[in-house]
Amino acid sequence: MLPWLMERGEVSVAEMAAHFGVTEADLVSDLTLASMCGVGPYADEQIELYIDDGMIVPGTPRFFQRPLRLLRHEAFALLAAAEAASTLLGAGSRGALGRALQKVSEKLGGAVEVVATPPPFTDAVQDAVRRCERLDIRYWTASRDELTSRRIIPRLVFTEHGDFYVVADDERSGEERVFRIDRIWALTATGEYEDPREVAPRQGDWFADANDVQTAVIRLAPDARWVAERYPVRNVTERDDGGCDVQVIVMSEQWLARLLLRLGTSGQVVSPGRWEHLGAETAGRLLERYGRR
Repeated sequence: MLPWLMERGEVSVAEMAAHFGVTEADLVSDLTLASMCGVGPYADEQIELYIDDGMIVPGTPRFFQRPLRLLRHEAFALLAAAEAASTLLGAGSRGALGRALQKVSEKLGGAVEVVATPPPFTDAVQDAVRRCERLDIRYWTASRDELTSRRIIPRLVFTEHGDFYVVADDERSGEERVFRIDRIWALTATGEYEDPREVAPRQGDWFADANDVQTAVIRLAPDARWVAERYPVRNVTERDDGGCDVQVIVMSEQWLARLLLRLGTSGQVVSPGRWEHLGAETAGRLLERYGRR
Protein backbone atom coordinates (compact mmCIF):
# COMPACT_ATOMS: atom_id res chain seq x y z
CA MET A 1 0.00 0.00 0.00
CA LEU A 2 2.67 2.50 1.00
CA PRO A 3 4.75 2.48 -2.24
CA TRP A 4 1.48 2.85 -4.19
CA LEU A 5 0.57 5.84 -2.04
CA MET A 6 4.05 7.40 -2.30
CA GLU A 7 3.90 7.22 -6.11
CA ARG A 8 0.67 9.22 -6.20
CA GLY A 9 1.55 11.73 -3.52
CA GLU A 10 -2.05 12.46 -2.59
CA VAL A 11 -5.20 10.38 -3.00
CA SER A 12 -8.69 10.25 -1.51
CA VAL A 13 -9.61 7.73 1.16
CA ALA A 14 -12.45 6.45 -1.04
CA GLU A 15 -10.19 5.88 -4.07
CA MET A 16 -7.50 4.05 -2.11
CA ALA A 17 -10.03 1.88 -0.26
CA ALA A 18 -11.68 0.92 -3.55
CA HIS A 19 -8.30 0.16 -5.18
CA PHE A 20 -7.25 -2.27 -2.44
CA GLY A 21 -10.72 -3.72 -1.85
CA VAL A 22 -11.03 -2.72 1.81
CA THR A 23 -13.47 -0.58 3.75
CA GLU A 24 -12.60 3.05 4.40
CA ALA A 25 -12.62 2.38 8.16
CA ASP A 26 -10.13 -0.50 7.82
CA LEU A 27 -7.92 1.60 5.53
CA VAL A 28 -7.80 4.50 7.98
CA SER A 29 -7.02 2.07 10.80
CA ASP A 30 -4.13 0.52 8.81
CA LEU A 31 -2.72 3.91 7.84
CA THR A 32 -2.92 5.09 11.45
CA LEU A 33 -0.85 2.08 12.47
CA ALA A 34 1.60 2.67 9.61
CA SER A 35 2.15 6.23 10.79
CA MET A 36 3.59 4.79 14.00
CA CYS A 37 6.09 2.60 12.15
CA GLY A 38 9.54 3.19 10.76
CA VAL A 39 13.15 2.38 11.41
CA GLY A 40 13.44 4.77 14.42
CA PRO A 41 14.26 5.73 17.01
CA TYR A 42 14.42 9.15 15.30
CA ALA A 43 11.25 10.98 14.34
CA ASP A 44 12.47 11.74 10.81
CA GLU A 45 12.70 8.00 10.10
CA GLN A 46 9.01 7.37 10.76
CA ILE A 47 6.34 7.12 8.07
CA GLU A 48 4.59 10.47 7.82
CA LEU A 49 0.89 10.29 6.96
CA TYR A 50 -2.07 12.51 7.62
CA ILE A 51 -5.67 12.63 6.43
CA ASP A 52 -7.32 15.97 5.78
CA ASP A 53 -10.88 16.41 4.48
CA GLY A 54 -10.96 12.87 3.06
CA MET A 55 -7.55 13.13 1.36
CA ILE A 56 -4.49 11.06 2.33
CA VAL A 57 -1.24 13.02 2.20
CA PRO A 58 2.02 11.07 2.76
CA GLY A 59 5.50 12.29 3.47
CA THR A 60 8.48 10.46 1.98
CA PRO A 61 10.80 8.89 4.60
CA ARG A 62 14.37 8.24 3.50
CA PHE A 63 13.95 4.47 3.33
CA PHE A 64 11.43 4.96 0.49
CA GLN A 65 13.86 7.15 -1.48
CA ARG A 66 16.30 4.37 -2.33
CA PRO A 67 15.79 1.04 -4.14
CA LEU A 68 14.99 -2.01 -2.03
CA ARG A 69 18.06 -4.26 -1.87
CA LEU A 70 17.46 -7.93 -1.17
CA LEU A 71 19.92 -10.68 -0.38
CA ARG A 72 19.41 -13.84 -2.43
CA HIS A 73 17.79 -15.76 0.41
CA GLU A 74 15.47 -12.80 1.09
CA ALA A 75 14.47 -12.64 -2.58
CA PHE A 76 13.81 -16.37 -2.63
CA ALA A 77 11.66 -16.13 0.51
CA LEU A 78 9.69 -13.28 -1.08
CA LEU A 79 9.25 -15.31 -4.28
CA ALA A 80 8.07 -18.37 -2.36
CA ALA A 81 5.56 -16.36 -0.32
CA ALA A 82 4.17 -14.63 -3.39
CA GLU A 83 3.84 -17.91 -5.29
CA ALA A 84 1.96 -19.38 -2.34
CA ALA A 85 -0.32 -16.32 -2.25
CA SER A 86 -1.18 -16.80 -5.92
CA THR A 87 -2.63 -20.26 -5.14
CA LEU A 88 -4.97 -19.09 -2.39
CA LEU A 89 -8.66 -19.71 -2.89
CA GLY A 90 -10.30 -16.67 -4.41
CA ALA A 91 -7.08 -15.28 -5.87
CA GLY A 92 -7.79 -13.69 -9.22
CA SER A 93 -5.50 -12.79 -12.09
CA ARG A 94 -1.94 -12.42 -10.93
CA GLY A 95 -1.48 -9.17 -12.89
CA ALA A 96 1.04 -6.94 -11.13
CA LEU A 97 1.96 -9.78 -8.77
CA GLY A 98 2.90 -11.98 -11.71
CA ARG A 99 5.07 -9.26 -13.25
CA ALA A 100 6.79 -8.61 -9.94
CA LEU A 101 7.49 -12.32 -9.47
CA GLN A 102 8.98 -12.50 -12.93
CA LYS A 103 11.37 -9.63 -12.15
CA VAL A 104 12.47 -11.21 -8.87
CA SER A 105 13.01 -14.56 -10.60
CA GLU A 106 15.10 -12.92 -13.31
CA LYS A 107 17.28 -11.21 -10.70
CA LEU A 108 17.91 -14.63 -9.15
CA GLY A 109 19.17 -15.91 -12.48
CA GLY A 110 15.90 -17.08 -13.98
CA ALA A 111 16.40 -20.63 -12.75
CA VAL A 112 14.13 -20.44 -9.71
CA GLU A 113 10.66 -21.93 -9.89
CA VAL A 114 8.51 -22.15 -6.78
CA VAL A 115 5.45 -24.37 -7.02
CA ALA A 116 2.91 -24.15 -4.20
CA THR A 117 0.15 -26.74 -4.47
CA PRO A 118 -2.90 -26.99 -2.20
CA PRO A 119 -3.29 -30.42 -0.53
CA PRO A 120 -5.49 -33.16 -2.02
CA PHE A 121 -9.26 -32.74 -1.48
CA THR A 122 -9.00 -28.92 -1.32
CA ASP A 123 -11.08 -28.47 -4.48
CA ALA A 124 -13.60 -31.08 -3.34
CA VAL A 125 -14.01 -29.39 0.04
CA GLN A 126 -14.37 -25.98 -1.58
CA ASP A 127 -17.03 -27.35 -3.94
CA ALA A 128 -18.88 -28.77 -0.93
CA VAL A 129 -18.76 -25.34 0.71
CA ARG A 130 -20.46 -23.81 -2.33
CA ARG A 131 -23.13 -26.54 -2.42
CA CYS A 132 -23.53 -26.87 1.40
CA GLU A 133 -23.10 -30.63 0.89
CA ARG A 134 -22.41 -33.13 3.66
CA LEU A 135 -19.14 -35.03 3.38
CA ASP A 136 -18.00 -38.29 4.93
CA ILE A 137 -14.31 -38.05 5.73
CA ARG A 138 -11.57 -40.11 7.35
CA TYR A 139 -9.58 -37.64 9.44
CA TRP A 140 -6.25 -37.99 11.24
CA THR A 141 -6.05 -36.10 14.55
CA ALA A 142 -2.34 -35.44 15.05
CA SER A 143 -2.55 -34.64 18.77
CA ARG A 144 -3.98 -38.13 19.50
CA ASP A 145 -2.48 -39.95 16.53
CA GLU A 146 -6.01 -41.16 15.80
CA LEU A 147 -7.85 -41.83 12.53
CA THR A 148 -11.62 -41.33 12.80
CA SER A 149 -14.69 -41.29 10.54
CA ARG A 150 -16.66 -38.06 10.57
CA ARG A 151 -19.59 -36.49 8.76
CA ILE A 152 -19.18 -32.75 8.26
CA ILE A 153 -20.88 -29.84 6.51
CA PRO A 154 -18.06 -27.58 5.21
CA ARG A 155 -18.73 -23.87 5.69
CA LEU A 156 -15.50 -21.98 4.97
CA VAL A 157 -12.01 -22.75 3.64
CA PHE A 158 -9.11 -20.57 4.79
CA THR A 159 -5.32 -20.68 5.01
CA GLU A 160 -2.97 -19.94 7.88
CA HIS A 161 0.82 -20.29 8.02
CA GLY A 162 0.73 -22.11 4.67
CA ASP A 163 -1.79 -24.76 5.75
CA PHE A 164 -5.34 -25.09 4.40
CA TYR A 165 -8.25 -25.47 6.85
CA VAL A 166 -12.01 -25.90 6.63
CA VAL A 167 -14.53 -24.64 9.18
CA ALA A 168 -17.32 -27.22 9.31
CA ASP A 169 -20.35 -28.37 11.27
CA ASP A 170 -19.17 -31.63 12.82
CA GLU A 171 -22.00 -34.11 13.41
CA ARG A 172 -19.87 -36.27 15.72
CA SER A 173 -19.39 -33.49 18.29
CA GLY A 174 -22.47 -31.46 17.39
CA GLU A 175 -20.27 -28.34 17.23
CA GLU A 176 -18.47 -26.15 14.72
CA ARG A 177 -14.92 -27.45 14.30
CA VAL A 178 -11.82 -26.61 12.25
CA PHE A 179 -10.11 -29.37 10.25
CA ARG A 180 -6.78 -29.28 8.43
CA ILE A 181 -7.40 -30.38 4.87
CA ASP A 182 -4.05 -32.15 4.45
CA ARG A 183 -5.08 -34.47 7.31
CA ILE A 184 -8.14 -35.74 5.45
CA TRP A 185 -7.23 -39.27 4.31
CA ALA A 186 -10.44 -40.05 2.42
CA LEU A 187 -13.49 -38.08 1.33
CA THR A 188 -16.90 -39.09 0.00
CA ALA A 189 -19.67 -36.74 -1.14
CA THR A 190 -23.03 -37.86 0.32
CA GLY A 191 -25.40 -36.00 -2.01
CA GLU A 192 -27.13 -34.56 1.08
CA TYR A 193 -27.44 -30.80 1.40
CA GLU A 194 -28.03 -28.23 4.15
CA ASP A 195 -29.06 -24.59 4.16
CA PRO A 196 -26.17 -22.12 3.81
CA ARG A 197 -24.78 -20.51 6.95
CA GLU A 198 -22.42 -17.56 7.13
CA VAL A 199 -19.13 -18.18 8.96
CA ALA A 200 -16.82 -15.34 9.92
CA PRO A 201 -13.27 -15.59 8.50
CA ARG A 202 -10.78 -17.00 10.97
CA GLN A 203 -7.76 -14.88 11.87
CA GLY A 204 -4.80 -15.43 14.14
CA ASP A 205 -4.84 -18.13 16.80
CA TRP A 206 -8.39 -19.34 16.30
CA PHE A 207 -8.52 -21.65 19.32
CA ALA A 208 -6.21 -19.71 21.61
CA ASP A 209 -9.13 -18.50 23.72
CA ALA A 210 -10.54 -21.97 24.41
CA ASN A 211 -11.19 -22.64 28.08
CA ASP A 212 -10.71 -26.40 28.05
CA VAL A 213 -7.11 -26.58 26.84
CA GLN A 214 -3.90 -26.98 28.82
CA THR A 215 -0.85 -24.76 28.52
CA ALA A 216 2.87 -25.14 29.14
CA VAL A 217 5.64 -22.57 29.44
CA ILE A 218 8.64 -23.55 27.30
CA ARG A 219 12.02 -21.82 27.51
CA LEU A 220 13.28 -21.44 23.95
CA ALA A 221 16.83 -20.82 22.77
CA PRO A 222 17.27 -18.09 20.10
CA ASP A 223 17.30 -20.68 17.29
CA ALA A 224 13.91 -22.03 18.43
CA ARG A 225 11.90 -18.80 18.33
CA TRP A 226 9.99 -20.22 15.35
CA VAL A 227 7.75 -22.02 17.87
CA ALA A 228 6.14 -18.70 18.85
CA GLU A 229 5.36 -18.02 15.19
CA ARG A 230 4.27 -21.52 14.17
CA TYR A 231 2.04 -22.56 17.08
CA PRO A 232 -0.73 -20.81 19.04
CA VAL A 233 0.64 -19.15 22.17
CA ARG A 234 -0.91 -17.01 24.88
CA ASN A 235 2.15 -15.16 26.07
CA VAL A 236 5.75 -14.49 24.96
CA THR A 237 8.38 -13.20 27.40
CA GLU A 238 11.64 -11.96 25.90
CA ARG A 239 14.98 -12.84 27.50
CA ASP A 240 18.31 -11.00 27.40
CA ASP A 241 20.05 -13.89 25.60
CA GLY A 242 17.81 -13.51 22.54
CA GLY A 243 15.58 -16.41 23.44
CA CYS A 244 12.10 -16.26 24.92
CA ASP A 245 9.67 -18.06 27.21
CA VAL A 246 6.39 -18.94 25.50
CA GLN A 247 3.11 -20.16 26.97
CA VAL A 248 2.05 -22.73 24.40
CA ILE A 249 -1.44 -24.17 24.06
CA VAL A 250 -1.13 -27.93 24.50
CA MET A 251 -3.82 -30.05 22.87
CA SER A 252 -2.39 -33.31 24.24
CA GLU A 253 0.69 -34.61 26.03
CA GLN A 254 1.62 -36.61 22.92
CA TRP A 255 1.70 -33.42 20.86
CA LEU A 256 3.93 -31.68 23.42
CA ALA A 257 6.27 -34.69 23.54
CA ARG A 258 6.73 -34.58 19.76
CA LEU A 259 7.43 -30.85 19.86
CA LEU A 260 10.06 -31.30 22.59
CA LEU A 261 11.73 -34.06 20.56
CA ARG A 262 11.94 -31.68 17.63
CA LEU A 263 13.39 -28.92 19.81
CA GLY A 264 16.02 -31.11 21.43
CA THR A 265 18.26 -29.02 23.69
CA SER A 266 16.76 -25.77 22.31
CA GLY A 267 13.56 -26.09 24.34
CA GLN A 268 12.82 -26.91 27.97
CA VAL A 269 9.47 -26.99 29.79
CA VAL A 270 9.49 -24.56 32.71
CA SER A 271 5.96 -25.29 33.92
CA PRO A 272 3.87 -27.19 34.84
CA GLY A 273 6.21 -29.41 36.80
CA ARG A 274 4.74 -32.70 35.54
CA TRP A 275 6.12 -31.94 32.06
CA GLU A 276 9.56 -30.61 33.01
CA HIS A 277 11.22 -33.92 32.09
CA LEU A 278 8.81 -34.95 29.34
CA GLY A 279 11.29 -34.22 26.56
CA ALA A 280 14.10 -36.26 28.11
CA GLU A 281 11.77 -39.12 29.01
CA THR A 282 10.33 -39.26 25.49
CA ALA A 283 13.81 -39.21 23.96
CA GLY A 284 14.85 -42.03 26.32
CA ARG A 285 11.91 -44.21 25.28
CA LEU A 286 12.67 -43.55 21.64
CA LEU A 287 16.33 -44.52 22.07
CA GLU A 288 15.33 -47.71 23.88
CA ARG A 289 13.02 -48.66 21.00
CA TYR A 290 15.96 -48.42 18.60
CA GLY A 291 18.35 -50.17 20.99
CA ARG A 292 20.53 -47.14 21.51
CA ARG A 293 20.48 -47.18 25.31
